Amino acid sequence: QVQFVESGGGLVQPGGSLRLSCTASGFTFSSTGMGWFRQAPGKEREFVARINGRSSSTTYAESVKGRFTISRDNAKNTVNLQMNSLNPEDTAVYYCRRVLGTLPIDDFWGQGTQVTVSS
Repeated sequence: QVQFVESGGGLVQPGGSLRLSCTASGFTFSSTGMGWFRQAPGKEREFVARINGRSSSTTYAESVKGRFTISRDNAKNTVNLQMNSLNPEDTAVYYCRRVLGTLPIDDFWGQGTQVTVSS
């Protein structure tokens, strides 16, 4: 059974940083591209960042490029998202999922982890 457990969200002031983590299970993690997505209140879910299985290729949404960094640890089946210079527009629920390119493979979205950027 494919599962994703996201953590690390919280309340942070504008300009601050957070590090999100996601532990995945139920598939061969090291050979699977992984991505982060987010959904803000009243908006559609959007792609944030992706990384391939070997960590040799990453892609970022224009809105986060230069501020966010995606990484992974295949030994621990985890994918991380370091978020710096946060602004209120980054407020959303963040999810990690398997990806093909920048599209999610999985068609279920659990609780994710809430990120709120506010003073």
